[in-house]
Amino acid sequence: MRNSVTPRAAGEVNHYDIETDVLVVGYGAAGASAAFAAAHAGARVLVLDRSGGAGGASAMSGGEIYLGGGTPIQVACGYEDSPEEMAAFLTAALGAGADPAKIEEYCAGSVEHFHWLVDRGVPFKPTMWDAPTWVPPTDDGLMWLGENSWPFTESAVPAPRGHRPAAKDFGGKLLMECLSSAAESAGANTLFDTYVSTLIVADDGTVVGVVARNYGKELTIRAPRGIVLTTGGFVDNDDMLAAHAPQLLGHNKVSAGTDDGSGIRMAQALGAAVRHMSAGQVGMSLIPGLAARGLVVNALGRRFINEDTYPGRIGQHALYRQNMGGSWAGDDTAVWVIVDEHGFDDVPEPQRWGVQPTHVAETPAELESLAGLPPGSLVATLTRYNEFATRAEDPDHHKSSRWLRPLTAPLAAIDVKAGIRPPAESGNRRGTGASVFTLGGLHTDLDGHVLDLDARPIPGLFAAGRAANGLHGFGYISGTSLGDGTFFGRRAGASAARRT
Repeated sequence: MRNSVTPRAAGEVNHYDIETDVLVVGYGAAGASAAFAAAHAGARVLVLDRSGGAGGASAMSGGEIYLGGGTPIQVACGYEDSPEEMAAFLTAALGAGADPAKIEEYCAGSVEHFHWLVDRGVPFKPTMWDAPTWVPPTDDGLMWLGENSWPFTESAVPAPRGHRPAAKDFGGKLLMECLSSAAESAGANTLFDTYVSTLIVADDGTVVGVVARNYGKELTIRAPRGIVLTTGGFVDNDDMLAAHAPQLLGHNKVSAGTDDGSGIRMAQALGAAVRHMSAGQVGMSLIPGLAARGLVVNALGRRFINEDTYPGRIGQHALYRQNMGGSWAGDDTAVWVIVDEHGFDDVPEPQRWGVQPTHVAETPAELESLAGLPPGSLVATLTRYNEFATRAEDPDHHKSSRWLRPLTAPLAAIDVKAGIRPPAESGNRRGTGASVFTLGGLHTDLDGHVLDLDARPIPGLFAAGRAANGLHGFGYISGTSLGDGTFFGRRAGASAARRT
């Protein structure tokens, strides 16, 4: 029986059901951007998606796009920025193994990419949201994403670069509506409910088409200029997680349920190289505004990070350094947000996303006992923190003085495993305290060519979005998935269209 990802030789294909110039597999933000670029360059373009329409994980996202270097929104909000400062921040924030060439290219082209998005109909409001949050409850177009917190203030001059489509609440749906409309208006055709399982390869190793299934019927599709894989990551494939990123197992998955690694596996079957397959983003189930106003402590009752940092960084530290495990770690792990009444009330109820205190106490010792923390641990942590707060300094973890204030009784402990619930959702969200997705993927060059193990392009094969590793090392900042997906998706689509 044929392995589903084993390439099919072109000589075995007697006829093609569909012919196009460029085939894009996956219709999220990266796929829509690739489709537009290829169609705009004059190629016949077909986009396939296994779902019933465009969107994928992109449509479910907050919609933030990481842009900078002096965009009109930054200028309107009174912030100076440069490609060099943006690159310095991303190099630090995206962690060990971040791609320096891609970062440099992305930052140099960021202002142009902003204008490209606007020209595709994506609206940005020239106003600023200036407080820690996952997704602002307003339609403000600019937000901080950790640039103004330690340790990144040591690497680059702070400037906010989180650009948000003008939607109140999650903006991913609006972004996808704009990008898919632009792609189809440029001439891209679509075919939904179609799952691609196999690449078709000529004798010289060139990828010339795919084998797909549509409602149980096999389809062979020829695309001689190129195949662009924008199929997403592999967080929905537990076998791949077990092999590459076992610490992500057992957590809530940030996906549309279709990030099964199929594109990555098809390319690997041709000898494609991958990068950073163990890396993942960890969204903690905490409210950033509450964390910044209080403490985040581990199962030993100790602080482990500056609470005003980018919240995804809190999650990565909790999972990878504090053993906040999923199914592999048992139930004896914990992360708590400690806040007082003033700090809790300072965050408006709609912005708390359903979070309520797990325990409330009149003394640190009582709260420590209720939370099951080691005797004396939380008392010592709070005493030390309050001493620092009275001096407006935090030598342990370098939280900004803006958020330093002594915590006073009554005190609350919030178990992150209780989960968070955005206003548009309902039901019990209790879990492990984390929502995750993968950062690793196919190794590509600046034009989206998929590279083999010798760093040579595989002819006819391109990738972008979470199917590719893109900018990332082992760190993450919101907006860099949509940012590098759309930016390098454009590159991949245009590169495919240029092939003859």
